[in-house]
Amino acid sequence: MEWGMKNRLSQLMPNGRCFFMPIDHGYFQGPTRNLEKPGETVKPLLPYVDAIFCTRGVLRAALDPLTSKPIVLRVSGCTSMVGEDLANEELTTSINEIIRVNAAAVGLSVFIGSHYEKETLKNLSTLVNLCEDYGIPVMAVTAVGRELEKREARYLALSCRIAAELGARVVKTYWCEEHFDKVVNGCPVPVIMAGGPKCETELEVLEFVHDGISKGAAGINLGRNVWQSPNPVAMAKALRTIVHDNASVKQAQEIYNKEAKGKK
Repeated sequence: MEWGMKNRLSQLMPNGRCFFMPIDHGYFQGPTRNLEKPGETVKPLLPYVDAIFCTRGVLRAALDPLTSKPIVLRVSGCTSMVGEDLANEELTTSINEIIRVNAAAVGLSVFIGSHYEKETLKNLSTLVNLCEDYGIPVMAVTAVGRELEKREARYLALSCRIAAELGARVVKTYWCEEHFDKVVNGCPVPVIMAGGPKCETELEVLEFVHDGISKGAAGINLGRNVWQSPNPVAMAKALRTIVHDNASVKQAQEIYNKEAKGKK
């Protein structure tokens, strides 16, 4: 692996593990609860995450270039929650802009099994071709949109493998309760877990993250289950210990409880 690519990946994934914080939800959802002012939301969480996943607009308008973590730049979009199909995405950001904002990596969504499967996979291939010349890693996000029934191992393994085959250096996908190890083992590049819909309790979040890490996931890319938590800093601290310190669910829960109690 060439120096630049290896250097960027080592910043994003120290010791092969990572905790990314996505705040890119506005690119298709608009103002999202607790993310109306993304710079204020993410500021107290920065010490506990390895990178921020965001669009160029939020990066330039809301994040301090002097204190920000490495950036994974969201470079696909052009659809919305009120549009006909979320899968009908295009690439939104040029390679010149990616370099200009000093992104450590880029990310885009691929919609396997959708009407626009070919188009989103072509977006991935195009992006890989552009970014490999500059040593910039591409993260493929295996999105399923509203089709929740597809969040099962067989589908997720298929999606992750296709993304890796097309050149993604990292794949973000959903955790599944059964056979998640097969998803990870069938993908030749690191797999990191998405948060999906907000969980009901902090324990539910800690349990699925611990399970995924124990089955080989390289890390997490969690947003709503952190910054929509009643105690975002406590949740970030607890999750970091699971990802980077191999903490048990019990140990992580104790960290969460201690931090949350200290805020009251």
